[in-house]
Amino acid sequence: PRGFTGRRAELAALDAAVGGGDAPVCLVTGPAGVGKTAFALHWAYRRRADFPDGRLFADLRGFSDTPAPDAGTVLREFLLALGVPAQRVPETAAARGALFRTLTEGRRLLVVLDNARSSEQVRPLLPGGDHCATLVTSRDRLGGLVASDAARPVPLGHLPAADSAALLASVLGEDRIAAEPEAAERLAGLCDGLPLALRVTAARLAGRPQWTLAAMGHELADEQGRLALLNVEDTGVSAALRLTVQQLPEPAARMFRALGLHTGSDLDRFTASALAGTTPAQASADLDRLAAAHLLTESVPGRWTPHDLVRLYARHLAPQADPEGLRRLLDHYLYTGLAADAAAEPGSQPCYALPADAHRPAATPEFEDRAAALAWYEAERAALEGAVAAAAALGLHDRAWRLALVQWPLMLWRITDGWTPLLEAGLASAELVGDLDAQSRTRALLGWILHEEGRDTEALVHLEQAPVLAAAAGDTISEAIAYVNLGAVLNGVGEMGRAGELMSRAVALADRTGHPATQVLTLGHLARHCLTTGRYAAALAHTARAAELVSPHAAVGRAELQIVRGEALAGLGRVTEAADQFRSATRAAAAAGFTEGSERAAELLSRLAAGR
Repeated sequence: PRGFTGRRAELAALDAAVGGGDAPVCLVTGPAGVGKTAFALHWAYRRRADFPDGRLFADLRGFSDTPAPDAGTVLREFLLALGVPAQRVPETAAARGALFRTLTEGRRLLVVLDNARSSEQVRPLLPGGDHCATLVTSRDRLGGLVASDAARPVPLGHLPAADSAALLASVLGEDRIAAEPEAAERLAGLCDGLPLALRVTAARLAGRPQWTLAAMGHELADEQGRLALLNVEDTGVSAALRLTVQQLPEPAARMFRALGLHTGSDLDRFTASALAGTTPAQASADLDRLAAAHLLTESVPGRWTPHDLVRLYARHLAPQADPEGLRRLLDHYLYTGLAADAAAEPGSQPCYALPADAHRPAATPEFEDRAAALAWYEAERAALEGAVAAAAALGLHDRAWRLALVQWPLMLWRITDGWTPLLEAGLASAELVGDLDAQSRTRALLGWILHEEGRDTEALVHLEQAPVLAAAAGDTISEAIAYVNLGAVLNGVGEMGRAGELMSRAVALADRTGHPATQVLTLGHLARHCLTTGRYAAALAHTARAAELVSPHAAVGRAELQIVRGEALAGLGRVTEAADQFRSATRAAAAAGFTEGSERAAELLSRLAAGR
């Protein structure tokens, strides 16, 4: 990190700890705001040559007000970073952990696990072999990790006065510190020697060269006695943040207060625009101003993240924010979610109609293609889940069920990623408002996900109800989709006869609607059912009809149809035609980023060539 100052003794201690044995686990501990993350990253960069096979980083968010990632999620990202294709990542956390330890065996790799709350959170993420090192940061001492995993503690205390002054000088210049050495020492004490507090104080002073350090010290001393805004020991941080925010231009100060309403841990300019009730351009300017004041960092291009303590402080100020800000945020996600749906699944039925009183945002992101839409879902997943809870807490259940359902393209793409609690919350809200169509759509998706999780008994409870609810609501498209999902699960549990009947009914319903995407979906599922029952000619006929209806923009759907068509042709003994379909599907799926489909088509082609 830029501007890192001091910590020579601690850096030497960490050098010794890492060099003191095989596969060392080093534990950097200290209070909030003491600079544990900056210290770990500085050391990792300084010693990068010692780890030629790379460095892995994960923020475990153990002391954050946003949910911590589970071990399976972190391991998935680690495996992807190590070059494992997404489709090869195991489904369970245990299997992912085993593969991670196998892949790291023999490598010289550094793993940084930041902001851990417990030893249990860390243990599944430890690499294998004797040549990797693990660096853990935590506000807790994690005695269990020390006792059972031989972790070597490297505690960080508050910066001594000299290092605090050096940190201030790195921002303000040596001359300004030398002119008021006693005032600089007093500032260090008032900020508790915490780098976060020192940096925001220095940023405020840097913008006001006419202010003396003594004057700043006087203000901090006055505030420290009556400001206990954070439920942590770092009252110096509270005072520094309060004073920094008070000196911001009003648009930036308004933006900072609005950030306290956000349901996620980071955001883009469109989300910030909705929270503050401004334009994306003005939001960008405000976010840049907050970043300049060390209240935010641009974690990746176009997304801003506050430090944990700053986020807590913003939450404290949230009652002073525009009371409509949260509602605007929810509606921003409703509008943007529909745009993402349209890009991710072209031609599909929108998963909801907007509430009549929905507030249209000043602007929403534009999604060039499916990949861009899925990337947005990934980035906003935690915030969208938080928005569901926030909407329900406010009694805005008409928003809550929609916000749960809007992520369906990502759910289908990453179907075993633990979506059930979110959809159950959405279903509860749909039932509270008595919306039969919402209940049908949510149950249809929830049932499908439960089926993919291997919970067919629970899945069928929802899927048996979904088409009945859709029919009662008069939503023929949802009824057709619900029957398809129910039929597919019945097909999987061996009830072939009923499955075929329901899928045929779904096709008839879809034809009645004249909605091409639904017709393609139902015909595709019926064709797959015919494959399982050996009715290859019927499967071929269904795919031929679906191919006439599929959107030219639905690349994934076209590739899936080609695969089914190839299987039907192979079943009929038309090997050359089947091979052509598999080759075409392999290319089309790969071009669409549909790796699973591309690999499946290639495997079928290989089996066909081998005569199996």
